[in-house]
Amino acid sequence: MESMNELFYRDPYCRSFSAVVVSCTEGSKGYEIVLNDTAFYPEGGGQPADHGKIGDAVINDVRRNGDVIIHFSDRPLTPGMTVKAELDWPRRFDNMQNHTGEHMFSGLVHRRFKYDNVGFHMDQDVITVDFNGPIGEEDLRQLEKETNEAIAAGISVQTLFPGPEALSQMDYRSKKELKGRVRIVDIPGVDRCACCGTHVRNTSEVGIFKILGAMKHRGGTRVEFVCGARALHDYTLKVEQARQVSQLLSVKPNATAAGVAKVLKEVQERDERIAALNERYFRLKADTLRAEGPLLVDVEEGLSPLECRKFCGLLAESFKAGAVAVLSPSGPQSEGPAFNYVIHSDDPKLRDVSKTLNQRLNGRGGGSGGFVQGSYRASEQVIRTALSEAFRAS
Repeated sequence: MESMNELFYRDPYCRSFSAVVVSCTEGSKGYEIVLNDTAFYPEGGGQPADHGKIGDAVINDVRRNGDVIIHFSDRPLTPGMTVKAELDWPRRFDNMQNHTGEHMFSGLVHRRFKYDNVGFHMDQDVITVDFNGPIGEEDLRQLEKETNEAIAAGISVQTLFPGPEALSQMDYRSKKELKGRVRIVDIPGVDRCACCGTHVRNTSEVGIFKILGAMKHRGGTRVEFVCGARALHDYTLKVEQARQVSQLLSVKPNATAAGVAKVLKEVQERDERIAALNERYFRLKADTLRAEGPLLVDVEEGLSPLECRKFCGLLAESFKAGAVAVLSPSGPQSEGPAFNYVIHSDDPKLRDVSKTLNQRLNGRGGGSGGFVQGSYRASEQVIRTALSEAFRAS
């Protein structure tokens, strides 16, 4: 078959077709079927492969090998037979919507900033595109608006195959220098780009373009977006999430941000009160503790690693002559005893002692500045014994 003249190019809206099985061989990814023509788009140009069925065979991947398109199936088909094939049309049209939307957005970015699209990936949930320059939040909002205006304008999406001379005079986007037959996708006034993918006939079919997020990436900007049915699905999920959050906060859906801010403030105030109470408890508890030789060990229930660190620091103020260790059970003890630990000592050998203890007590962690912290997976008595022996030896 002639490259760039397959059925998916001649009629990208073809959902089902009949074809003759040219060959079928068994490979590492299942059975590899070649047809005399196909509407199945092979993965390429950032666009995923089509899925569907050929006869009773399920097609879960399609690749191009030169001018041959290979359909990977779960079962064999007999060469020479005529088969009915059917695409997973919702998947194909979703790819067409989002690929066309990417052209429009990338074209508008190029027109405004002269940036190149240096990376493009169509995932199951979002579309990712990378540009080789910075784009601010305000510019992204404006570009989103302009993309949706171009969608609403209902511009015809054209496919061109210019000859070498015409191509040399044409202004178009391309990630690399092209040779041979070049396929140009033209959206007048918006974008003109060399592309091998499938696209909708009219920009209105893209439906809607919505940016989900943007971040700095390799000196440029990475943008995530969705179009069409995928954008509607994303919006439906977000509306449902907002509804659930509004119910939990007992506020209207459009007031969830204020509701969350109120809850976070209440949580912060509560945490501050708890921290003050903990410090009072720590100081009262410190007055009751006595060191056994060069080491003071205390076990407390329900302390976070940060609280262990604070208590250990407070105890160290009172017991300057030796080492202080604070332990608190961590995780479900049904899986075996485990403790978070913080140890303070002015001994310069503390880090070496800590490494030895980690090896002995199935531990992990480290530190600096007179403190080490982490976790042990051993019983309280085994930990106490190991600590006592380690600091008596040091």
